[in-house]
Amino acid sequence: MAQKTASKKLEFSKEVYLKWYKDILLMRRFEETCGNLYLQQKFGGFCHLYIGQEAIAAGFASAMHKGDKIITAYRDHAHPLALGMDPKYVMAELYGKSTGCSKGKGGSMHMFSKELNMMGGHGIVGAQIPMGAGIAFAEKYNGTKNVCLTFMGDGAVRQGALHETFNMAMLWKLPVVFIVENNNYAMGTSVARTTNVTDLSKLGLSYDMPGESVDGMSVEAVHNAIKKAADFAREGKGPYLLDIRTYRYKGHSMSDPQKYRSKEEVNDYKDKDPLNQVLNTILEQGWLKDADVKKIEAEVKARVEESVKFAEDSPLPDESELYTDIYSHDDYPYIMD
Repeated sequence: MAQKTASKKLEFSKEVYLKWYKDILLMRRFEETCGNLYLQQKFGGFCHLYIGQEAIAAGFASAMHKGDKIITAYRDHAHPLALGMDPKYVMAELYGKSTGCSKGKGGSMHMFSKELNMMGGHGIVGAQIPMGAGIAFAEKYNGTKNVCLTFMGDGAVRQGALHETFNMAMLWKLPVVFIVENNNYAMGTSVARTTNVTDLSKLGLSYDMPGESVDGMSVEAVHNAIKKAADFAREGKGPYLLDIRTYRYKGHSMSDPQKYRSKEEVNDYKDKDPLNQVLNTILEQGWLKDADVKKIEAEVKARVEESVKFAEDSPLPDESELYTDIYSHDDYPYIMD
């Protein structure tokens, strides 16, 4: 743990840093627990952990406005936590229980919350890109000042739908921020092996879409970049593209042997761990003492343990749920017969 040193003037307040620390710590401990539970076969399906990328989730949550929407891919456990969802509803969804945020129907890759304006995690690579633009179109059509933050991985930018979406989004000046959570690898393939343009913020240039690269291991940098981009879109100027450079400490999914990268590379990025960076700043400022940190750690541990108990005690969905949330009964009465 870092020792207190001479304090420096910061751009953000004590309250913001404490919120970031608690949120990132919750995401980290939640995901670590998910990994352990998956190995114990407590739940099945795919499981993509967010460990190492938490600065992006914490930064977007503090930068967005009430009413803004988000949509993302299948590495989506942390996004609802950053938005304030109780971890027990995320864990119950992983378990496929009826109390989950998607009623147990989505599992790991399909977290959703209408109340929190989380328009889902999506399992088809790149599918959320045009959907994000569609959500932004609805906001513009309805005359709101809301923005849609549309997240994707660096592998998803190879989908043709991205270019079709970029073209329409710029043509119609849609209030959408396209955010690449660039963790260097599309499954096991590095960005450099798929393109000679490794600065992914340049992908929008042929559409005159502004963009920039961002240090995704710094929650401060993420917050500032997303706020700037969202304000740009909110003012009616159109889309903005952010290439947020981050790193996942675990594999693409739980089945990934990670033979495509070295331990040295992973350790180099761990020196930039967003959890440690935020905690070090807090300690340098003297805002928390060791006893305070241990108390927060214990509280987070208890919340995660409570989420596991809640998930395990919750019921599975009733068979009748197979036919709900799919079609309207009035439009398709024969579905229910």
